[in-house]
Amino acid sequence: MIVMKFGGTSVQDATAIDRVASITRDRLGEIPIVVVSALAEMTDQLLAMASAAAAGNREKALELSLAARERHFNTASDLLGTGRFAQIHAELEEEFNGLDDLLRGVVAVGELTPRTTDNIAGFGERVSSKIVTAAFSVRGLNASHVDSRQCIVTDATFTKAVPDLEDTNARLRETVKPLLDHGRIPIMGGFIGATRDGISTTIGRGGSDFTAAIVGAGLDAQRIEIWTDVDGMLTTDPTLCRQARRIKTISFEEAAELAYFGAKVLHPATLLPAMQKNIPVLVLNSHNPKNEGTCITPTAPKSKNIFKAIAAKKRITVVDLVATRMLMAHGFLKSIFEVFANHRCPVDVVSTSEVSVSVTVDSNESIAAIAADLGKLADVKYAGRKAIVCLVGENIRSTPGIAAKVFSAIPDVNIHMISQGASEINISFVIDEDDVPSVVSRLHQVFFSEVDPEVFA
Repeated sequence: MIVMKFGGTSVQDATAIDRVASITRDRLGEIPIVVVSALAEMTDQLLAMASAAAAGNREKALELSLAARERHFNTASDLLGTGRFAQIHAELEEEFNGLDDLLRGVVAVGELTPRTTDNIAGFGERVSSKIVTAAFSVRGLNASHVDSRQCIVTDATFTKAVPDLEDTNARLRETVKPLLDHGRIPIMGGFIGATRDGISTTIGRGGSDFTAAIVGAGLDAQRIEIWTDVDGMLTTDPTLCRQARRIKTISFEEAAELAYFGAKVLHPATLLPAMQKNIPVLVLNSHNPKNEGTCITPTAPKSKNIFKAIAAKKRITVVDLVATRMLMAHGFLKSIFEVFANHRCPVDVVSTSEVSVSVTVDSNESIAAIAADLGKLADVKYAGRKAIVCLVGENIRSTPGIAAKVFSAIPDVNIHMISQGASEINISFVIDEDDVPSVVSRLHQVFFSEVDPEVFA
């Protein structure tokens, strides 16, 4: 059994969904489960509707909803033909009428709660999975729709819900496995789940990858395939460096580091369930299905190159704290990180000296409030428009002089912070956001002008 996850660009329109059906047909012998995202950019549109409704702009919210309705109806009509579309039309109509009622409710109360946000944000996966199921059936594929909210059990941390894997695995065995045993293709929406009480939740942006990994691990899949619109993981973002190369194989540990530090192909949490079960993950291109993509495995072959890839994470804020008397005091660092925890703000990079602590966080609207709370502990300064550049590779562990080679390639760049990861497979540093294209391009030229053909394509 395999799990195949198709992202938004892989199900963006009728042509793309038809391609997904063809790709799945080629893997029928491997007993596939299909997980789909919302149609491309639909989640952003849904959140825009929610924001408009919260601001009291009923007309704008319903206008955006109407555009989404028409797009889904047109896609379904193109895929299904008149007869089958007439059967699903009433179901889609009911879904969109419910969305409109919810938006009117937000306008009426003048408030958008996290719970309601999740209900709206997960709408795209709920309807896309139904359309894909119908499209498969019309094409002779024995598909069954599965509402992920019946399987993915989470806590009530709305917008970033945490799955309960024990309960989820039990639900998957009860709901999905019987379909596989009867030769059917389960089709599920990613990104969405529900509490034990049945309240809709989402597991964070990009969570469809996470859903695929949870399903794969819960049902002991042979592999998990992440289908996107690029030929696998690359040595860097091709929009920053046109010389980016495809990585043929990479370890779980390396891929997880890259995902966390900005590689857009994978959601940072995706690999965790797969890592725990040693299930290989393939990153493939639905627009070029013959390409071998990237294989992520527990261990990867040794490479002649020091690094596997360079990632850049933008929209970073550096927070500096100075407290001469308090720094070495018992519990001081704990107090600092409790502030970030209370604001649900993860810290990426940490640097300490005898009198100061510097950390980086994702830039968000909470920065001022975080700084105010930290101000009770120390003198605080913060600066935005920064970026983390991260170079990842298992060869760092055994190669001396790496840092010198990295920084000698960019001697004229202002470096705000430097960190070598505790995992010993990454070197990270903080620079001004505007310097990212130049820095990444120059580093790529130094470390990837020649590549190991066994590892890179």
